Amino acid sequence: MRKFIIIILGLLLVVGAIALASFLIKSNKPKVPTIPKIVKTVSVDTVINKEIPIIITTSGNLVAKNKIELYSEVQGVLQASRKEFKAGTNYYKGETLLHINSDEFYASLQSQKSNFYNLIASVIPDIRLDYPENYQKWENYLQSFDINKATPKLPEFSSDKEKYFITGRGITTAYYNIKNLEVKLGKHAIKAPYNGVLTEALVTPGTLVRVGQKLGEFINPSVYEMEVAINAAYSDLLKIGNTVTLYDLERLHSYKGKVIRVNGKVDQTSQTTKAYIQVSHPDLKEGMYLEADLVAKSESNAYEISRKQLVDNKGVFVVKDSVLDLVEIKPVYSNAESVVIKGLPDHTLILSQIVPGSYDGMPVKIISNK
Repeated sequence: MRKFIIIILGLLLVVGAIALASFLIKSNKPKVPTIPKIVKTVSVDTVINKEIPIIITTSGNLVAKNKIELYSEVQGVLQASRKEFKAGTNYYKGETLLHINSDEFYASLQSQKSNFYNLIASVIPDIRLDYPENYQKWENYLQSFDINKATPKLPEFSSDKEKYFITGRGITTAYYNIKNLEVKLGKHAIKAPYNGVLTEALVTPGTLVRVGQKLGEFINPSVYEMEVAINAAYSDLLKIGNTVTLYDLERLHSYKGKVIRVNGKVDQTSQTTKAYIQVSHPDLKEGMYLEADLVAKSESNAYEISRKQLVDNKGVFVVKDSVLDLVEIKPVYSNAESVVIKGLPDHTLILSQIVPGSYDGMPVKIISNK
């Protein structure tokens, strides 16, 4: 009996040990933590499609529309004038910009005029004898000839015989030689063709000026042009007369201009077309760098978003039933900051800013609606 009790106790002890070991093993098993579901908050915009003007932004430098480079067509010493020939000097239309000494040339011209007068005087007796009907007009021409004034036009020929006679004596050749010298004499003084300012002066009084030498540059500071390059894809949208808004680099000041010319040629390298904008303003100076906003056309039933809202340049995230949905859209036009798109129905909720880690089907919570 005693042995039986000992066996029973031993079995109970073994079973208890096994049960205790099993309990200890189960109690030491690590629990898998439950990860709470995180719902990110997002800001959205409500899509309202409308007509959006397509604005092409470009830039360029101003150039005076009326601008001439001054070159000398005669040789001589530059003389001092009433105003200093220096950059920044203003001149009125018709005012002398500079004067090149013409004393030697003038003396040569007077000598040619004197020879011409003597040549006509020498044929007057022959005309009186051979062409008495033409004598009086040549006599009157000789009497009216003043060596100190511009050479008058030769009398009209009454017949071929008279023409051959006068031409054969060298009178016609001498006349045109003098007229040529008179034209050259006028080139010793360069006058302002319009009100303007001297922007470059390369000579000073006393300088020996040679034929073909550049003397300076003269512009009209009231009207400017700006050449800009437009993508060839939009060149057909530009029309002469289109209004253009110009800005300085800081975009603190704006100026109104208009398209006056559009080049019909496309640059093969850049695939751009040159357009020319005319602008006038007292604050503008030649060489200023400006940015231009050209309204090319208007796109109907479109919506404008930031470039940062695009996904792979072809899609955007919208919110449907508190879940993100990646929707494919059609970009119509883009610039450095924004994109004009089509394909989103009105009242669609679109992410105003991409949330890091966004994915299709991600649950979100809307915090604001613009």
